Amino acid sequence: MTELHQRAHSLSEDLEDALPAEILEAALREHGDQVRLAFSGAEDVLLIELLHQIGRSCPVFCLDTGRLHPETYRFIARVESHYGIRVEARFPSSDAVEDLVRRKGMFSFFEDGHLECCRIRKVEPLRRELAGVRGWITGQRRDQSPGTRSRLAVVEVDEAHLGIDGQPVLKWNPLAGRTSIDVWDAIRAFGAPYNALHDRGFVSIGCEPCTRAILPGQHEREGRWWWEALDKKECGLHEINLPPPDREGS
Repeated sequence: MTELHQRAHSLSEDLEDALPAEILEAALREHGDQVRLAFSGAEDVLLIELLHQIGRSCPVFCLDTGRLHPETYRFIARVESHYGIRVEARFPSSDAVEDLVRRKGMFSFFEDGHLECCRIRKVEPLRRELAGVRGWITGQRRDQSPGTRSRLAVVEVDEAHLGIDGQPVLKWNPLAGRTSIDVWDAIRAFGAPYNALHDRGFVSIGCEPCTRAILPGQHEREGRWWWEALDKKECGLHEINLPPPDREGS
């Protein structure tokens, strides 16, 4: 076990029962200005709310794939206004997007899976963003995707993303042990902004073509890439969640 892995294991054990705000404080102590918060949905706005409550901040970014719902763009604008922050948009390579669309059309993922499109529009921009830091903060929860996130640690070594000095970044999951009910109880209690699509049955929200509302009793990830198997519902951003045979090409 490397020194970095030992550090992550120690932090994760120490923080397993900590409050999300305490985990955020620990991430900022560990990395200073070399940590980023990845923003996309309800969990992430709760993390921003908690940072606001404890009087702390860190740079926030989102991955603008060019195919987000209009409601998502309006949501980002409301978050910026509500908290007085800037959510920095990170974009895919225009050449890569144009090449994909030219070769396969706008909806190739319905035929051959979502990984290629996600790699171009999300995974590569994330790798560029994390190349200049030592840590990133996510809104992942263990109950989000039983097939891939059930063993999620509070702090992990993210071998898929190399940061400063070519070292893997530490990945912080302050909401790992929380549930969807916990998140939404907090959002409503704090009056935090949220995506209007949630009021229309959307729970896990990604790109417009690949996201739909779910029915009562369905798991939240069933609204993502619904034409694919339940254990395939990762786009590659969280590659370390996947078992080794599934990592190739993601």
